[in-house]
Amino acid sequence: QDGPQRKKRKSEVAEVDKQLDILAIGTAVGSILLYSTVKGELQSKLDGGHDNRVNCVRWHQDNCRLYSCSEDKHIVEWNTQTCKVKCKWKGDNSSVTSLCISPDGKMLLSAGRTIKLWDLETKEVYRHFTGHATSVSSLMFTTVKPMNENKPFDGITGLYFLSGAIHDRLLSVWYIRSDRKEKNAVMSFTVTDEPTFIDLTVSEVKEEPVKLAVVCRDGQLHLFEHILNGYCKKPLTSNCTIQIATPGNDGDSTPKPVPILAAAFCTDKQSLLLVYGNTLQPIIEKVSLNTTESHVCLIRDIQKVLSLKTDVALTKVKTPVVNSDTKVLVPGIPGHSTAVKTPSSGKEKKKNKRKPGETEESIEERLEALDIDVSKVKTPGGLPQTDSFAVLLVQGLESNDAEILNRVLNTRKENVIKNTVARMPIHAVIPLLHELTKRLQGNPYSASVMVRWLKSVFTLHASYLSTV
Repeated sequence: QDGPQRKKRKSEVAEVDKQLDILAIGTAVGSILLYSTVKGELQSKLDGGHDNRVNCVRWHQDNCRLYSCSEDKHIVEWNTQTCKVKCKWKGDNSSVTSLCISPDGKMLLSAGRTIKLWDLETKEVYRHFTGHATSVSSLMFTTVKPMNENKPFDGITGLYFLSGAIHDRLLSVWYIRSDRKEKNAVMSFTVTDEPTFIDLTVSEVKEEPVKLAVVCRDGQLHLFEHILNGYCKKPLTSNCTIQIATPGNDGDSTPKPVPILAAAFCTDKQSLLLVYGNTLQPIIEKVSLNTTESHVCLIRDIQKVLSLKTDVALTKVKTPVVNSDTKVLVPGIPGHSTAVKTPSSGKEKKKNKRKPGETEESIEERLEALDIDVSKVKTPGGLPQTDSFAVLLVQGLESNDAEILNRVLNTRKENVIKNTVARMPIHAVIPLLHELTKRLQGNPYSASVMVRWLKSVFTLHASYLSTV
């Protein structure tokens, strides 16, 4: 039921009562699940508000109120005690992707393509901001008080907030004024890739800089420190970039990058909690901030932890009994073919997969090694069966051998084409598409055959292609 895009937001300000442990989870079908972290079970389900995927869920300072936005263009205010919709209104002309509640709890920022500031009492738009070219993925306030104290504070004027969007390498900072003239961002921060996780320390006083930690899709973390004081024309670059890599020893001399998944400032504002590794086994570590260096690379040996785990898992796999004279070959990385020996440890097995030998075997050798009797393979038409057809096709694509490719691709039998495409390894799908595209632009005769191959590739490997 839960969509892969669900977002979890824990109550930020909550009284010390049973509400403190509730986690709101938006699902792909439009319902919101309230989960008790103390009891470890589902407490209630909020239904009837959205009829499409929930993009963002935010708790209000007043604990029984919850706000959610969805692909169905609407924003819903929930009463979590009665589990009913308190209010629902249209937030944007396209899907609403992100929400943020003002520090005093009277205003709500919502964003799709444009950013709107709503008055929560009247549900009317107080301000419009021009927004980003793509849909906004994160919104947050960076100040809780206005910078000049001589005017009476209405809870919102003079505050700054930050927004980031998908496929956008600029984070924008906006300034909320009482006059409606300023609609554009007052400053922006530039990063190396689309931001996936943002955390910041809220600036309490004018002299204190806002500290910003941005984790990008490329696995790097950028740290910014800036005093918010009005307009700044040039995009600001990061004070410090943090990356994590493996040490690159144990015979494998190239250090591999370890992606940072998330980062959060500790309460002292001087240290960071880093989450890195893979999403199944994330490693959380506290790191003290040192922004004097512009680029920091932390060496962490996480391969040991992971290889031990794979070792345990590998014992469940039964190894087939193979005659010691035969050599078993499997489709490896494109451009390589190599014998896979039964390794003694999990680490060796990993290496074997990643770095096959460079020697290129001929088709005869491969077929012999696979123990296929060539006389048995031949069908009355003189063509091999689909098992070896798939092997031939991969061999032809890897070696770019026109003779083999012509032999395989010129077959017109639907079931042979279908079976060959079904049996080919997944890494050969893209090279095959490139080859078919090239042949489609040739003479009309070959195009009519290539279309059959394309049809099979699209129907059988649609899910893989949609992920590429």
